[in-house]
Amino acid sequence: MFAYIIRRLLLIPPTLIGIMLINFVIIQAAPGGPVEQMIAEITGTGPSITQRVTRSNSDETLQQSGVRGAESTGASSRYRGAQGLDPKFIEELERQYGFDKPAHERFFKMMASYVTFDFGDSFFRDRSVVDLVLDKMPVSISLGIWTTLIVYLISIPLGIAKSRRDGSRFDVWTSAVIIVGNAIPGFLFAVLLLVLFAGGSYLDWFPLRGLTSDNWGELSWPARIADYLWHLVLPVLSLVIGGFATLTMLTKNSFIDQINQQYVVTARSKGLAERRVLYGHVFRNAMLIVIAGFPSAFVGILFTGAMLVEIIFSLDGLGRLGFEAVINRDYPVMFGTMFFFGLLGLLMQLIGDLMYHIVDPRIDFEARN
Repeated sequence: MFAYIIRRLLLIPPTLIGIMLINFVIIQAAPGGPVEQMIAEITGTGPSITQRVTRSNSDETLQQSGVRGAESTGASSRYRGAQGLDPKFIEELERQYGFDKPAHERFFKMMASYVTFDFGDSFFRDRSVVDLVLDKMPVSISLGIWTTLIVYLISIPLGIAKSRRDGSRFDVWTSAVIIVGNAIPGFLFAVLLLVLFAGGSYLDWFPLRGLTSDNWGELSWPARIADYLWHLVLPVLSLVIGGFATLTMLTKNSFIDQINQQYVVTARSKGLAERRVLYGHVFRNAMLIVIAGFPSAFVGILFTGAMLVEIIFSLDGLGRLGFEAVINRDYPVMFGTMFFFGLLGLLMQLIGDLMYHIVDPRIDFEARN
């Protein structure tokens, strides 16, 4: 097993480089980069980007652009909307955002910095990418932990109950509920909950935004916990609805597959109680794939599944940070978070394999041909 872990760890760097390279090429080829975004804001040809704060020399650059733009006679440029701006100002913008170097040089320089976990500074927030991620992490971790915990607490007992009553009315009705839950996207259910229970058109039982109230710091500790959980109800519920269906059916199918195995028939023929057969023999084998998939499920909910829910409920988490970075073409945030979460995802896959071995030591990845 040790040799398998070493091989998987050695595969992570080339895999991560490949992921970054593909995304780098795609993003660089897309129009509307940070230079064009700034030109559009300066010339008034595009919408103003909120919360944009450029680096230390940006104020001086903007002042120069007003003078030089008036003196320009319409120099041509490869950037849309740059007509009428001084070419020297365009060069200054390119230097500021790092576009004065060839694409391959920018990529290798970026990856060299990422090796030391130096993700640079945001183009438009005047903060380092690491500080931004750490600042948004508590919101996403809260959603990820509670959603994953509740999904597993619902799905595993429900899946076991469905496998024991396969074909019964209980199985049919719960399957109907699961199909409906799986058919409704989480973000659409979030909008519905917002309208019904957050003062949209009907009831005003839950807060509309944030994870805590404005006076949270003045509350006692029991009141703080209650306030925190009160804010979590709607966003977590919207994520759970879309997440429990797949895991429930996976649990059910795993149990049904194991119940039909020969060792279960043998255990029953020996006179063992059905409860002991189910939880003493079947449970361990059936739960193998479910438990081993926990790390990946948590990462999926933590970094991808909650983006639209965070936006709908005005939660300032990693999903919203990534969305705004894409809209604003904030490349340091985009690539920095992509590298970090890509690395984390690859490590979670390795941890998932290790979980298989921990749950069932008979699984030996070294023995595979």
